[in-house]
Amino acid sequence: MADFDFDVLVIGAGPGGYVAAIRAAQLGLKTACAEGRDTLGGTCLNVGCIPSKAMLHASEYFDAAANGAMAKMGIKVEPELDLEAMHGQRRTAVKQLTGGIEMLFRKNKVEWLKGYAAFTGANSVTVGDRTVTAKNIVIATGSSVTPLPGVEVDQKVVVDSTGALELPKVPEHMVVIGGGVIGLELGSVWRRLGARVTCVEFLDQILPGMDGDVRKEANKIFKKQGIEFRLGTKVTGVSVDGGKASLTLEPAKGGDAETLEADCVLVSIGRRPNTDGLGLDKIGLELNQRRQIEIDHDFRTKVAGVWAIGDVVPGPMLAHKAEDEGIAVAENIAGLTGIVNHDIIPSVVYTMPEIAGVGLTEEQAKEGGAEIKVGKFPMLANSRAKTNHEPDGFVKVIADAKTDRVLGVWCIASVAGTMIAQAAQAMEFGATSEDIAYTCHAHPTHSEALKEAAMAVTGKPIHI
Repeated sequence: MADFDFDVLVIGAGPGGYVAAIRAAQLGLKTACAEGRDTLGGTCLNVGCIPSKAMLHASEYFDAAANGAMAKMGIKVEPELDLEAMHGQRRTAVKQLTGGIEMLFRKNKVEWLKGYAAFTGANSVTVGDRTVTAKNIVIATGSSVTPLPGVEVDQKVVVDSTGALELPKVPEHMVVIGGGVIGLELGSVWRRLGARVTCVEFLDQILPGMDGDVRKEANKIFKKQGIEFRLGTKVTGVSVDGGKASLTLEPAKGGDAETLEADCVLVSIGRRPNTDGLGLDKIGLELNQRRQIEIDHDFRTKVAGVWAIGDVVPGPMLAHKAEDEGIAVAENIAGLTGIVNHDIIPSVVYTMPEIAGVGLTEEQAKEGGAEIKVGKFPMLANSRAKTNHEPDGFVKVIADAKTDRVLGVWCIASVAGTMIAQAAQAMEFGATSEDIAYTCHAHPTHSEALKEAAMAVTGKPIHI
């Protein structure tokens, strides 16, 4: 057997990659991780999940102070926005968390190979001017922003999600192209800080892939908050002149074009896998039509010794999905059994209120031929939501009509992202709606709404 520099080499140090590297090292494998950024953590920690949450949280405080929510509770303040300080606390959070990963690498004896890796063979890569070999190589290179054809992102007037985190001043009018998770989160940050926000979405409703009831209710809530929506509309051109943008809009189903002016345009139409520049042709690894790497149930590619996880493989592009796959792939390489249940991957939109779901939507359940029962409970009738002045939203439980097994849970609530964990765990154990309904929930909590929605599946909620 050939001698290798490492048992495991992970390419990419995002949530999937760094977790895979740490887990492999914990299992006694000599491990390295190649990463070209100056800091570890990938898109998520550097310019994605983490910094956006720092801005979302801070902007919620400002909005509560500026727009009367605090005054309702007897707290009178006149807030002044210090945008640079708000950016500062975001950068501090990022620095602390990315530094924490570096510490974990040292603690677990994971060697950080600084540079971008490219295959020279199935068991070898170049990283900078160094060639290293590994018995197993895990591709975990993540994803990047999908460009809009013909629209140049200058990170000043026309920005992507990275640029939208660094705006030096609050735009007067921001146009968000794309009504998905990233556009709504970042659009809501700047709306709360004082911008007029218009969201242009090609489809006839926001949040594609989510439950229909959730999509409609979310649209109503965001409109009430002041976001203007142009649904069923496509952007056919963006020109920039003198620090202002001019967008050409057309109805998705055909019709007359119109012009929309803005001083900031956020392009957020999705993400695409980072598979270019890896030298995959050198090892005979082809991509599917979506530029993803196909894998088997154990995360093996068709090339022996090469594995892949996270945003470069089929499935939702979510940090927590990548993390779970990172643990699983390391365990499989070590000869253990690493499994991810891809049917139970929660998704969350961190707006206010938050939106979360796991499992099937009502539409998917019906399309799959299942006979279903649905229970819903409004947050307006939840005592904790009432005392917190958070009346918007609901919880929805979808169960199989014959077995009562929970097929999906969807909710809109201030803490929906935390609430959905209970639903995911219940579903992982094959829970019925009755199981959730007859589990004692602490009072008063937002999570009681999930219990009541489960009770509503069989028509017997208490508080409505």
